[in-house]
Amino acid sequence: MFEIHYQQGRKRRSRHTVKGDRCVIGSARHSDLVIKHRHIAKRHATLYAKDNQVHIEDHGSITGTWVNRERVINYGPLNNHDEITIGDVSLRVELDNNRDLVFPQISDNDGIQQYHTQENALGLGDINQQGETAEEQKIILYWTRIIHEQLISEMDLRRKDVHSMSDDQLRVEAENLIDQIIVRLKPDLPDHFELGKLRVSVLNEAVGLGPLERFIEDDSITEIMVNNHREIFVERAGKLVKSGESFSSDQAVLSVIERIITPLGRRIDESSPMVDARLKDGSRVNAIIPPLAIKGPSLTIRKFAKQRLTFNDIIKYGSISHAMVDFLKICVEQRKNIIVSGGTGSGKTTLLNVLSNFIPDSERIITVEDAAELRLYQPNLVSLEAKPANLEGRGAVSIRELVKNTLRMRPDRIVVGECRGGEALDMLQAMNTGHDGSLTTAHANSPRDALSRLEVMVLMAGMDLPVTAIREQVASAVNIIVQQTRYACGSRKITKITEVTGIERNTIQLQDIFEFRQRGFDEQGKVWGNFIATGFVPSFYETLNSIGVPVDLGIFDNSQVDSN
Repeated sequence: MFEIHYQQGRKRRSRHTVKGDRCVIGSARHSDLVIKHRHIAKRHATLYAKDNQVHIEDHGSITGTWVNRERVINYGPLNNHDEITIGDVSLRVELDNNRDLVFPQISDNDGIQQYHTQENALGLGDINQQGETAEEQKIILYWTRIIHEQLISEMDLRRKDVHSMSDDQLRVEAENLIDQIIVRLKPDLPDHFELGKLRVSVLNEAVGLGPLERFIEDDSITEIMVNNHREIFVERAGKLVKSGESFSSDQAVLSVIERIITPLGRRIDESSPMVDARLKDGSRVNAIIPPLAIKGPSLTIRKFAKQRLTFNDIIKYGSISHAMVDFLKICVEQRKNIIVSGGTGSGKTTLLNVLSNFIPDSERIITVEDAAELRLYQPNLVSLEAKPANLEGRGAVSIRELVKNTLRMRPDRIVVGECRGGEALDMLQAMNTGHDGSLTTAHANSPRDALSRLEVMVLMAGMDLPVTAIREQVASAVNIIVQQTRYACGSRKITKITEVTGIERNTIQLQDIFEFRQRGFDEQGKVWGNFIATGFVPSFYETLNSIGVPVDLGIFDNSQVDSN
């Protein structure tokens, strides 16, 4: 006799008790467990007990039987944590004699309890950052899933309108119900089990971000990557490491994604399986779910610093020199159009935020983004965010439409979070029609590549423009390109500051003003090199100097070298 816990799609988890030693799963009416789905054969697979253990056998189905994301024909013995997938159904098997877990005491010198079942002793496994063994974590996840399901049932039975509750009210209500459920389940819970950890785990998964909660609070972590419910990686000090944490199920990951995007009026489902969003603190969120994500729902969170960053901070990190900061300050104050270019994760948005600190409070700023990430602090600020289509495929508002609308809003500065398509044309036109001092970012590996990408993005607007006209627009609109680079060691540096000097023979002319020259690696394996001036003085600097604006021409002295 054994039990099957199964969940079809996003429906509520159900339980099926197998009273004999076999259970045929299929879509036919005579199957022991009948599941209707186009990917489930009439007689799809059989679970059978042998020597007090459960095995599974596939009957040659087209879509197959999968255990822990691997296709199997005959697999066993199964344990409580093996996840079986048939069609759109996720199943787990529970043996009666596996339910009673024993937690023997070990010596204090070990510092960690080893967990055993009645059948075999389990190894210590990996230890996560909270000091839990891998097996202890599995047990917590197992009971978290059970209590979480009962919590949802309790709220449904009590007709709790969770949408009308504030976050604090929902948390208090969930805490009370979790305590009541734990009291009821205490006779079934393992002895010497830390109920505090279980309670926090259930609460985080029910009303928070599950195991991601502590990563959000950890300032040393800059990015969180959920590959699937079992794999969570984090970026710390520029390096990717496996966290040792996991969600209890794919449904738990989906719940967290929906908890993030629902307040923003966004949705994710099979018809729209990708979404960009943000957390309350402005951190960037991207989610993608099956059928596009083969291994299960995937979630990526790029955290933003809780404190307002300044150029002093990025100087301390070795990303820029003092001379480069002085130059960029003059560029922003004198309303030069600036493009920040770089690869993914190179720090473009962070630099854009820092550059905005130099914009005077007296100016009206309008920001346009796909998902709002910029955090500007000027008093006269309007933030606009693109809107995706609704369920009927209507109502979408693109960045390009928002950029056009900003021109009717009397902006002094237009800041576009990132140019990705046709909005580049409208951005260039704004720069060329009196909206000087505009800022934006673009993905590119060098200043020259950034200009080439701008040309391509302008063509994406659908206008049949000759390349010569586009290049003249770019050369006239863009003044400065700041190139960001993220190295393999995790270091982020501004590798070039380049001026666009004009166009000659249909080629845009560029002149590097500052650059970073790599000299090698330090003792910690970090990139080491020098920030140097090329000796070229920007044309507008000479103009400013001639009209009496105080500028320091000494920052362009190429005999001065700033090591970092």
